[in-house]
This record gives sequence, structure tokens and C-alpha cells, in this order.
Amino acid sequence: MTTSDPRKWLPLLAVCLGTFMLLIDVTIVNVALPQMASGLHTSFSSLQWVIDAYALGLAALVLGAGSLGDLIGHRRTYVAGLAVFALSSLTCGLAPNAGTLIVSRTVQGVGAAAMFATTVALLNASYSGRDRGTAFGLWGATAGASAAIGPIIGGVLTQTASWRWIFFVNLPVSVAAIALCLVVLQNPPTPAGVRIDVAGLALFTAAAGELTYAMIRANDRGWASASTLSLVAAALLLLVAFLLVEGISARPLFDLSLLRNPTFSGVLLAALAMNFAAFSALTYSSIWLQSVLGLTPIESGLTGLPLSVATFLTSAVVGRRLHGSRSGPVIGGGLILIGLGGALGALLVHGDASWPALIPGFVLLGVGVGLAIPTSNSAAMDAVSRDRTGMAGGSVRTMQQLGYALGIALLGTVFAARAHSVIADRGLSQAGAVAHALAGGQAPVLLHRASAGARSGLDGTLRAASVSGLQAVLAISGVVGLLGGVVVLFLIRPAPAPSTETAPVLEL
Repeated sequence: MTTSDPRKWLPLLAVCLGTFMLLIDVTIVNVALPQMASGLHTSFSSLQWVIDAYALGLAALVLGAGSLGDLIGHRRTYVAGLAVFALSSLTCGLAPNAGTLIVSRTVQGVGAAAMFATTVALLNASYSGRDRGTAFGLWGATAGASAAIGPIIGGVLTQTASWRWIFFVNLPVSVAAIALCLVVLQNPPTPAGVRIDVAGLALFTAAAGELTYAMIRANDRGWASASTLSLVAAALLLLVAFLLVEGISARPLFDLSLLRNPTFSGVLLAALAMNFAAFSALTYSSIWLQSVLGLTPIESGLTGLPLSVATFLTSAVVGRRLHGSRSGPVIGGGLILIGLGGALGALLVHGDASWPALIPGFVLLGVGVGLAIPTSNSAAMDAVSRDRTGMAGGSVRTMQQLGYALGIALLGTVFAARAHSVIADRGLSQAGAVAHALAGGQAPVLLHRASAGARSGLDGTLRAASVSGLQAVLAISGVVGLLGGVVVLFLIRPAPAPSTETAPVLEL
């Protein structure tokens, strides 16, 4: 196949199809939750688990799926993930009640983990040289834009068809992706006679799941509650046990020696900080746009279009133009731009501000994400041997999901606390319950329940409280991005150049 043959990009297309589906499913359901609650005759708060269950399955299993791919083959693991994702999407769309939908979303997260953990390894095996840089750039553009496009697609499908179609639409795409994978992706030979690190897999899955669950529940129960602290303590104990087992395992799920590589450690930190700073705040900006400003799901999704376009264009350019460049300044610079985007949003969103106040910050976020995603993935692959690419990819994906879950939990607490302060200062009763409902996107419900005479005053209070909460969320996101960028610049440094001095010649 010649270098100009367009067929060489078919493996990239196969990987991008799966990546696009699994990442838009992180955010696509956000705009459909009210319609889901109505159609399934359940509460809005209970359906928050439709989002959380997917994140839980994805975060807990992505590292194990990556190492499994190193053993049984990345293509096999990826195709199996696509099949599980497709079947669970079907059961999500057909779900007769909230319980079935939540369980199906958990299984969907399992399939997504198998796909997400192996995508970078598949690209790494399919391309080399400048083509690899281009492939990572276009894949990064797809990954970065997907989270912002999700609400747009979700809004269109929910308003024009039904919330069930946000899941049904995955079926034809999954079938096409599976067929393409079986034809264009290679499955290189896997090591013979190697056993899966079952103990490590079980311990890490339990630790990641426990920690993610603790962060999800912290919004409801409080970070200082006994239940939250006990969950965090259990997760830390499981993590310690995992590290002890990995230290003595002949074929560990995660090679602890990788952490001694400052570049790899820097990439892990960048993945955590990027998803926290860039994507977690989108949930709360969507709440402000829809439940407070009254935008439709489509209108709310379209506000994220500048972020998607900036991410796509930047990633596409980065992969081709910056291939072979020092990764530290690119990743660190991307995080700093993400931080500046959050800070700019915090400055512009105030008082009677409306949706245009988000756009300048979103553009900076998009450029920063476009710089960081493809370069960090390429740097992670370059830092490990070929037989550890699945492990490396799974590790980066795990940190991304934990960063997103941690951001949602912490920023939700901050949003509710700032909203509570404003509501209490204005003398409303049950300020805590009102703030919690506002953080859950239930401002329209609160206004509907209020008497006609009190509705105008309540509307003003909710607007002020939501703006205050969003300002705090964006400011903290900005700080995390800026600090992450500085630390990454320190960790990811170019390797020292080999000495050119020659040994002195002894004259006899």
C-alpha cells in the first residue's frame, strides 16, 4: 500500500468510530435526563446514575482491559468491546424502567473500557513516523470534540425523536465499526504461556470502582460523612493491596517501574488534570444554560460547538506539524491554556450574563485540549515497550476517567456550596435543599412549585445562585489546569543529549 493510498487510513477510521461512540455517550445523556425521568416515571435524581454507572464501569475496568489486550490481542479486545457496547446500547434503548437502564449503562461502560483501553495501542501498531503523528492528531481531534458534540446530538435526537434513540443510534455505527475492524486491523501475535494477573485485576477493579463510587456519592452524603470516608478508606486499602501484589507479580497488570519514568508519570498527571479541568465543568455549565437560562437541549449543545471546532482543528494540526517535537511544552502548554480558559469563563460569567459569556473560554479550552490529547497519547506510547502499549493506554484512560469523576464530584460540591450561600443570604428557607436541587438541574421544578407571587423573586435568586456556583466551578477548573501544566512542564523534560566527549588517549 503506497503512502498516498487512502486505504491506509481505514484502521484510523475503525478506531475513531468506536472512540466517537464511547465518548459521546459520556455526555449525550445529560440533555435527555428530564425526558427519561418523565418517560420512565421516575425521579430526576435517581437517573443521575444513568451517567454515573457508565463512568463507574469505564473507570474501574479500563486498566484491566488494556493489559488483557496485551495478552489476547488488541483487535480481539477492541472488537469484543464493540459487541458488548452495541448489545448494551440496544437494552438501554429498550429499557422499560430505570433499574434496567442503569444496569445496561454499567455494561455499556464495560464495553467502552475494552474499546478505550486499546485504541491508542491499535493506532501505534498501525502507523509509524509522520503517519503515526497524523493518526494521533486526528484521533485526538475526534476524542476531544466528542464530549462537546454529545449534548448537540443528544439534544437533536431527544427533541426530534425520543431519548431512546440516543442509544439506538449506536447500533448501525457499531456494526459498521466491527466489520471494518475485522477487515483492516491486524492482530499481532501475543505472548505464549502468559497468565492474566487475576489478583491484580480484581484488586484494581475493586479499588477504582470503590473510589469512583465514593466520589459519586460524596455530592449527596458530603465529603466528611462517615459513609464517604469509609468508602475512600476502603479504596485506599485496596489500592495498597494492589501495589503490593503488583510488586511481586511475574506479569503484573501494571508495571510499577513505569512510574520511575518522569515522562510517563507526567502523562498520567496530565490525563487526570485535563479531564478535571476541561470537561467536568461542562456538566454545570449545561445546568446553567438549560435549567436557569431556559435554552433548549439543542441550543445548549450548540454553545459547545466552538470548543469542538477548536479541539478538532488544533488536534489535526498538532499531529502533523508537531510530530517529533518535545512533548513536555506541548502538553504543559495545552493544560495552561485549559486553565486560562476556565479562568476567563469565571471572569465573564457574572450577574446577568448569558450563554455568549462562555464562548471565549470554550475556545481556549478547545485549543488546550487539542494540544494535550494527541501529544500525551503519543508520549505515553513512546515511553513504553511495544508489549506494554495496552497497559500504558489503559493507565492513561484510567486517569482520564478518574479525573472526570473526581471533577464532577468536587465541582458539584462547590457549586452547591456557593449556591447555598447565595440562597441563604437572601433569606430563603431550606436553602440546602434548594441548592442541591439547583445543582441537579431542577430549577424549573422549583419555579413550578412556587406560588405565583413568589416566582419572580425565586427566579432571581436561582439565577444569582447558579451564576455564583458556576463562577466557582470555572475558577477551580482554571486553577487545576494551570497547576497541572506547570507540574507537567517540570516532569516531562527532554532526555539529556549523549555526551560527545571522547575519552582521553594515553600516550606511551
